[in-house]
Amino acid sequence: MARTPQLSLPDLSGRRALVTGASDGIGFGIARRLAGAGAEVLLPVRNRTKGEAALARIRAEHPAAEVTLHDLDLSSLSSVAALGHRLRAEGAPIHLLVNNAGVMTPPQRQSTADGFELQLGTNHLGHVALVAHLLPLLRAGRARVTSQISVAARSGAVNWRDLNWEDGYQGMRAYSSSKIAFGLFGLELDRRSRAGGWGITSNLSHPGVAPTSLLAARPELQRERNTPQIAVIRRLSRAGILVGTVESAQLPALYAAADPRARGGRLYGPTGPGNLGGGPGEHPLYRPLRDEAEAERVWRVSQELAGVSFSAAAPV
Repeated sequence: MARTPQLSLPDLSGRRALVTGASDGIGFGIARRLAGAGAEVLLPVRNRTKGEAALARIRAEHPAAEVTLHDLDLSSLSSVAALGHRLRAEGAPIHLLVNNAGVMTPPQRQSTADGFELQLGTNHLGHVALVAHLLPLLRAGRARVTSQISVAARSGAVNWRDLNWEDGYQGMRAYSSSKIAFGLFGLELDRRSRAGGWGITSNLSHPGVAPTSLLAARPELQRERNTPQIAVIRRLSRAGILVGTVESAQLPALYAAADPRARGGRLYGPTGPGNLGGGPGEHPLYRPLRDEAEAERVWRVSQELAGVSFSAAAPV
């Protein structure tokens, strides 16, 4: 097997794609590949300097690419609403939405601008609000929505007793809870779309394990040093043992978002040992994602917390 498995994308000319978390890492790679396949790509970023650097790199590789920067802080519901307002005012349909951005295991509990635990607010609620605000454009584009979860969603549950982790914060459990909630939302979005004739296809992806910046030093998360885990992951990745590369970790989301064979209501990830690395393929849904009653609860509660509604989704 090649060190980085190959994935050919179809011609995406005339398609408009939005990728969150695309200023670096996996998200940047996803945006770069979509632009290279001919899609018009929107890069909503929190850090404008990093976003401009990403934009320059994509244009250097693909001079004819249509790529634009937009401001977005997923930890602020007002920022999400502002982006939705701007894009709805433009009126252009969105055909691909890759909900990729996320934060992982801040060492101490942190809150979003709206008072939610940071991982719940950023990984899950910010994306729920984004989908809601973009819904008319997604419906107009008969969009495929791919939501990036994690191998951390294999076990655990949504922490309904304390969604905001105000009592006994545990970073990894909070991360897992946020990703399970987000996965349940993505699956429920597909069911609601099919039942309501919204024309949206929603599926899930996960990148396996790769040496991204999620576990590296992140001063903005009060993580001043690299974690021990990232050092091990980097060594294994360089040696081609078990885990993937940043390049291979992009492929499941690209497959789920753009490959004609990918379907709604499914989970795509690496197919190597332990599903930690390798080429993309379909996986059985993780056990915590299989409960449709739990998904309906996530759907309802998430709208309440994020201050959005899907109930008035009028025909397009």
